[in-house]
Amino acid sequence: MSRTTATVAASLPDHWEELVTTALLGTDRRTPPGVAPGPQAPSALLDAAAAATVRRRAGLRPARPAERLRPAPEDPRPALPPAAARRLASLLADRPGASGGGRRGTAPDLMELLPQWLQAANARGYAAPPQALPALLDAARGRTDLRPAALRFAGPRALWLARLNPDWRFALRAAPGGGPSAPDPRDPQDIRRLWHEGLFAERVTLLTALRSRDAAAARALLEETWATERAEDRLTFLDSLRAGLGPDDEDFLERALTDRSRNVRATAAELLSALPASALAARMAVRAAACVAVDRRRDVPAIVVEAPHECDAAMERDGVVAKAPTGRGERSWWLGQLVEAAPLGTWPARLGGRTPQEIVALPVGDGWQGELHAAWCRAAVRQRDAEWSRALLGEPSAPEAGGPGAVSLAERARLLAALGPGERAAWVAGFIETHGLSEAFQLLGVCAVPWAPPLGRAVVDALNIARDAGSYPWSFSGVMGLAERCLDPSEASRLDALLAVPDEPEDAAPGAGGYWSEAFQRLVTTLRLRGAMLAELAAEEPAP
Repeated sequence: MSRTTATVAASLPDHWEELVTTALLGTDRRTPPGVAPGPQAPSALLDAAAAATVRRRAGLRPARPAERLRPAPEDPRPALPPAAARRLASLLADRPGASGGGRRGTAPDLMELLPQWLQAANARGYAAPPQALPALLDAARGRTDLRPAALRFAGPRALWLARLNPDWRFALRAAPGGGPSAPDPRDPQDIRRLWHEGLFAERVTLLTALRSRDAAAARALLEETWATERAEDRLTFLDSLRAGLGPDDEDFLERALTDRSRNVRATAAELLSALPASALAARMAVRAAACVAVDRRRDVPAIVVEAPHECDAAMERDGVVAKAPTGRGERSWWLGQLVEAAPLGTWPARLGGRTPQEIVALPVGDGWQGELHAAWCRAAVRQRDAEWSRALLGEPSAPEAGGPGAVSLAERARLLAALGPGERAAWVAGFIETHGLSEAFQLLGVCAVPWAPPLGRAVVDALNIARDAGSYPWSFSGVMGLAERCLDPSEASRLDALLAVPDEPEDAAPGAGGYWSEAFQRLVTTLRLRGAMLAELAAEEPAP
């Protein structure tokens, strides 16, 4: 700074806002106070600003020191074996879409393997490496399906980090005890304080966690404030009662049948109908039984249906929606709601002592079979009745199992969930052997992972048949992706024979042989990688 300029700058008043205004307008239109227009005005302005900056900084009073950050809590779980820790780092480093569009090649999709890795690590009780927590939280932020397993694995240190980074605040809402006011689970007063004073998300998390360990206490807490809650909040809170639903909940749910909100009334009725011994279930049984009977006057007994002619106030109170959806007949709409809410134990006594299999086999008159069977499907799913689920599923080799039929594939997928894992896998394997893979995708999605050997063999054999037939390969990409994640890793050695590029039939899709070979190579590579992942997690830490 020159002596002349320094003199000018020193003579300028420290009006910061005025200097800023002069700089915005420009020294051609406005000059700083005490400076004549001319070529030295810009330099004088900058010197004045520099001097004013020093004076402003020198005049600042020291701020109060921030509260010292508390150290992250300890995670008492055992550390990952070194090989498993390296594997986690490679899984988290993989990013969706890194390879661009088009064919995937033979490389496994590592991000699709992360959920299985987390499940296996959580089953063994390992703690997450501290250096992996940021990437783990970023992955959970981008994929909501990962959050429960990722936050369980990340442990208490993830919540500590989430309070320091707004991008990870989802963890505070999703993880039990993540809120800033997390109560002591042993202190009833602390729990009641959060219930009455907490944010909505904190209250939902609290009610869900409390319901899992003390269903009666959670219900009592909800009853305290039920009358003052908003309708949409009442609906969410009521839905939390599905966990641990039992006869003790009936009185509260009966009172909820008179709620101001139609959605709350409908949910309360649905929950009561899942309790076969409830008074609502008994009322629905009487109504439904009046609509369905066996006509014994025919040579072959058949079910006859007389749907309700009206939906009265008592039916509406019990959750029957009076107005049918567009394109749906009112009487069939009412009938379906009555039958799905009635206990399935109603029907053997009502229909001549027949078993569920015998009832489902009876013909149904006047075109009511689809409506009646669909309602029984919903009831079997709601009541988790394995015997009725088997009857409605039928034999997987039956022609109608492949559709169209009285029971759709979507309904069959829901019915399968009521069966044990082994029985479920055996049914789907039989379905694939008879009907192929084209309709089996949604059925495979409900089977336990890893797939049982009969199901794995059925899928691989069907893929091989499709390849040899020259089928359009891209139509099986979804099933191939499921196989990569769900086949037992021990199946890898059995697939080596499928890696060669097959001879393409004349009518095959162009390039189909190469695609099939590439897909099977990726499948084998992925299975072996999954096997290595499990072995790494099973390895014991070397003794110090």
